[in-house]
Amino acid sequence: MIDMPLDDRVMSALDRNPYLSRRTLRFETQEGRVILRGEVGTFFQKQMAQESLKQVEGVAEISNELEVTWA
Repeated sequence: MIDMPLDDRVMSALDRNPYLSRRTLRFETQEGRVILRGEVGTFFQKQMAQESLKQVEGVAEISNELEVTWA
């Protein structure tokens, strides 16, 4: 999977997480750093987004800027 670009690996990890909706998440990658942006409904979802990326090969740093919005 290391042959895939980092953006694709991050997107795949977020897509596989059953607690997240990709349409509300955005991310940027640069030299191993991932910045998560967007909105989630709970602090649990914010944490799950970050946890999804910890095992992604090539991710050295995660900046979790997700906002929790209560419905």
